[in-house]
Amino acid sequence: MISRRQTLAFIAGASCVQANAQSSATPLRLMVPFTPGTGIDLIARTLGPRLSQRLNRPVVVENRAGASGNIGTEAVVRAAPDGSTLLVSVNTLVMNRSLYPQLNFDPVTDLEPVSQTSWGQLLLVTHPQSGMKTATDLVQAARQRPGQINYASPGVGTPHHLSMEMFKNTAKLFVVHIPYRGTGPAVTDLLGGQVDTMFLPIHVALPHIRSGRLIALAIGSNKRNPLLPDLPTLAEQRLGDVNVDMWFGIFAPKGTPPEMVQMLNREINQLLLGDEVKKAFLSQGMDPRGSTPQEFAQLVQRDAERWARVVKEQGIKAE
Repeated sequence: MISRRQTLAFIAGASCVQANAQSSATPLRLMVPFTPGTGIDLIARTLGPRLSQRLNRPVVVENRAGASGNIGTEAVVRAAPDGSTLLVSVNTLVMNRSLYPQLNFDPVTDLEPVSQTSWGQLLLVTHPQSGMKTATDLVQAARQRPGQINYASPGVGTPHHLSMEMFKNTAKLFVVHIPYRGTGPAVTDLLGGQVDTMFLPIHVALPHIRSGRLIALAIGSNKRNPLLPDLPTLAEQRLGDVNVDMWFGIFAPKGTPPEMVQMLNREINQLLLGDEVKKAFLSQGMDPRGSTPQEFAQLVQRDAERWARVVKEQGIKAE
């Protein structure tokens, strides 16, 4: 005879198995709030298939660009906190908190940090016709001709924009901002000499540097990059301690169960240790770097405060 307790235990176990089967069949969405080809997109498409294998679950990368990443970010904020939707983002996330105070969500407190995935570095570059070879040359030109040197960015509030504003604030420069709608047109005009300089991620700038179409002036980090070992930092050129390294990471909707966050964190960190992932990241100038959810949350909070100061001091508006 089967007791009532055994029957209930069997039903509960069967329900759990069915729920797990349904969960494994439901695709996990990796939301990328920017266009394909960006560093964030590379991270999602590198980790996605491997995460699918580890979780035995389909993983789909979805690009939902617009409003400096706010559209895709809000989609994750509003998603069910059940582990089926994750955000792959960059430190633009915390910059937007200060630039868009009227947002109907808080990009810092309304998301659950899961894990950092990597660090990325930005290069200060120019075109060969400018005659500049170092960041010191740029500073001298800007001081000799205040307001006549300009710089491009993919738009207001992007890391490229705020990094230059931090540099301007540190070096006390007057350089004019020319915002574009995306990295592509900004780089096109930089290559053509229509703008003088800009900060670019290594994976975007490197092909043009190697072809001679761009000149690397400095790296905006506290350390050199192995892909350009002879390129000095801004600090090494005595232009201030300007570290504009970008962090990349993964977030879940607020309210996602802690055990689910821990499980995802564990799987992501294991992937970051793999040789294939390391090779893919390093080839694009990104340094793989995992973390605990708590460590990542602390990094996000510190960076939010740092960029809030830059936005306030430079009087930057999102319009």
